[in-house]
Amino acid sequence: MPLILAGTPLGDRSDASPRLAEALRTADVIAAEDTRRLRSLATALDVAPAAKVVSFYEDVESARLPKLLDAVREGDTVVLVTDAGMPSVSDPGFRLVAACAEEDLPVSCVPGPSAVTTALALSGLAPDRFCFDGFAPRKPGERARWFAELAEEKRTTVFFESPHRLASLLADAAARLGADRRAAVCRELTKTYEQVRRGTLGELAEWAADGVRGEITVVLAGAAPRDVSVADLVGEVTRRVEAGERLKAVAAEVAKETGVSKKELYDAVVAARPD
Repeated sequence: MPLILAGTPLGDRSDASPRLAEALRTADVIAAEDTRRLRSLATALDVAPAAKVVSFYEDVESARLPKLLDAVREGDTVVLVTDAGMPSVSDPGFRLVAACAEEDLPVSCVPGPSAVTTALALSGLAPDRFCFDGFAPRKPGERARWFAELAEEKRTTVFFESPHRLASLLADAAARLGADRRAAVCRELTKTYEQVRRGTLGELAEWAADGVRGEITVVLAGAAPRDVSVADLVGEVTRRVEAGERLKAVAAEVAKETGVSKKELYDAVVAARPD
């Protein structure tokens, strides 16, 4: 039998799927990030698990992994649940899945809510290409490097932040990424006091300055295309070609990133070559 990753409600218990209830009802072992929350969820779903329940949070994840892996090897159904949302997504689970995959042990999933995709859908920002960046870095040096990456990131970025650090993060983001860059702050998703605040980083920083409570997911718009001309890009393409890349491929990539004409860029690079 498999390891089953089971998605749990973010807040509203009625979002739980029938498959989640069945997985909890029939499991041999349940690994829960918080055993008290698991019992509360089971009660709300009118489920009385007969499984052995073990805690499986960040500080004990490595220590508990061998016995859970043994259980899967022996044919037990092990169900992994976290406090809310999908296991492995900024929550325990990745190491256990990787260990099972390495031994070709079966792993399955009961899909469920995710704060990442819920916030993305509610943000009003482009969802066609996006990335998830976990929790915003806390250390100043790491945060500075992170902002430098975000300054050039063209995809919409979703990340988590604690409520007591949100105001300073948004103020830093407005200063480093531009006060006009758009974003959305999603608070208490699916819960009684759910709130989605949309606007520019400057507006959101001002709003958050007085303090914000609850579980926070931030969605940041991708960087706007650089306002450059074909002539500005000739040197960049030439350097990459001289380093061994193919002109046609580089011209196509740079043109796509900047919005200039691929043909005009290609022709300009060829024309700039010495005779």
